[in-house]
Amino acid sequence: MTANKTGLVFFLAALLCAIYVDNFSQRTWKEQSYLYDTYTNHTGDLAYKFRGTEVVIPTLVDYSDSPLRQQALNDLDAEPSLTQQWVKTADEKPVLLKPGFHFGLWSILPAIVAIGLCLLTREPITALLGGTIIGAIMLGRYDITDKVLQPSIATDSAAFILLLYLWLLGGLMGVWSKTGAAQAFADYMTKHFVSGPRSAKLVTWMLGVIFFQGGTVSTVLVGTTVKPLADKAKVSHEEMSYIVDSTASPIASVLAFNAWPAYIQALIFVPGVAFLATEADRIQFFFSSIPFSFYGIFAVIGTLLLSLNVTFFSGSRIRKAKLRAEQTGELDAPEAHPMSAKELHVPQVPKDYTPHVLEFALPLVLLIGLAVGTFITFGTPKVNWAFGCALLLSCVIALYKGMTLHELLDGIGNGFKGVVVASVVLILAITIGGISKEIGGGLYLIDLLGEQLPFWLLPVILQLLTMIIAFSTGTSWGTYAIAFPLAMPLAWVIAESQGLANPEVYMAICFATVLNGSVYGDQCSPISDTTILSAMTTGCDLMDHVKSQIFPASVAAFIAAILWTICTLILV
Repeated sequence: MTANKTGLVFFLAALLCAIYVDNFSQRTWKEQSYLYDTYTNHTGDLAYKFRGTEVVIPTLVDYSDSPLRQQALNDLDAEPSLTQQWVKTADEKPVLLKPGFHFGLWSILPAIVAIGLCLLTREPITALLGGTIIGAIMLGRYDITDKVLQPSIATDSAAFILLLYLWLLGGLMGVWSKTGAAQAFADYMTKHFVSGPRSAKLVTWMLGVIFFQGGTVSTVLVGTTVKPLADKAKVSHEEMSYIVDSTASPIASVLAFNAWPAYIQALIFVPGVAFLATEADRIQFFFSSIPFSFYGIFAVIGTLLLSLNVTFFSGSRIRKAKLRAEQTGELDAPEAHPMSAKELHVPQVPKDYTPHVLEFALPLVLLIGLAVGTFITFGTPKVNWAFGCALLLSCVIALYKGMTLHELLDGIGNGFKGVVVASVVLILAITIGGISKEIGGGLYLIDLLGEQLPFWLLPVILQLLTMIIAFSTGTSWGTYAIAFPLAMPLAWVIAESQGLANPEVYMAICFATVLNGSVYGDQCSPISDTTILSAMTTGCDLMDHVKSQIFPASVAAFIAAILWTICTLILV
């Protein structure tokens, strides 16, 4: 039986299971609590900031009276009457309660289908759409287009993807290809800084460390910058996509001077724990846990070793890709399907147009300057501003140098063609991520844990669970929102009940395992935006990137697990 036929049978079997879940499976409701940094505004109302906008908190009710507390949810026969409620805990803390649910083991079915189809068919769009359909059927939403896809496309996340990755990034790459700017930059770097594959990889690694904001920002900036010079130096796309991906979120978890601490601190409040009492305490706790971010540290070290052509850490797939590029000059495997189109691989410069390195360098400096400057000014990088201004400057330079408007628009159109497939994949990744979260796959996995675990075993179990959750949903930040509010109280209960001498150190280790386990799962998932973008911007086949990266990432995760266990036994 061919892989496609096997995939079809697999999908049909999953579809029958989804129909069964919709009609016969019971939902298990779970309490989810969220803590925000609240304050009293000028009108005397209790409020908090959400994405820069003030939100006034309605009247608080006592936690014991809330229908969304776990004890009340346990007695439910139907859906809760409220979707959220602000409550006042015993220590007078305002907390937002929301009900979540899971279908038990069935909750991870959409993620299993998406990942299984990815591996069987090597077609990410088919796989993601298949997982989305399964999740929608489980929720009783048989009208997939109107009830699932259309609402997902209408979200801010989807609009951001269409604007940034399809129009701005695609347009910028198209202009650089049409003007020959990317090739001119590669020629210049090769002549002055890059003498071969090793130096090209070292430049990539250093840029990944410099752009330590992590996530999509880092992968897009680094991948877009280094692809032309790496292609000229004959570095395989598997190597490049691995370096770009493993110097994104892993470095952001170690050099955490970014938006991560501000986001995560709201998820780790534990009532009665003094060193997590205030926002400042929680941010300080975040930074104090960084020495335990072993996975992030070893992931970055692994890419550095590969950049220095030390490949014992990299696995056989990357070694074979490196050897293939050296011996044949082929940057992709024979049956690969790169994420970017051929239009972006070969410059189509008009005959009377002379490319110049500054056509690449000036927009790139503007792009990086705006991204870093807006992060310093506003606390978050305005990536759309950065790419929009870079695209505008590239167009102005091209027109000023004599390129016709028709030729310029032809280049931009080719750029759109080059990234349209990846943009569709990203939107579907957001859709299935939302479906998986709603169905409660993460809640189910966390719910498997109990308070009677041996204290030394909890860090590794949290690591494994968050790796699975993030791999299944394709998001580290979404995993944080699921795991931290459950893992941190559990760690504190175990520390207290088993009389640990250094509970704060134990909490820091458990915190680091959730942080790093989520990064690993996100980084290795074929439905993760950073995984897709790393493949897209470096021109790599998505599944070749996933399969070649998973070995060195797993080695780093295994070493980290050993070190977390040793630290727990020695320091706690």
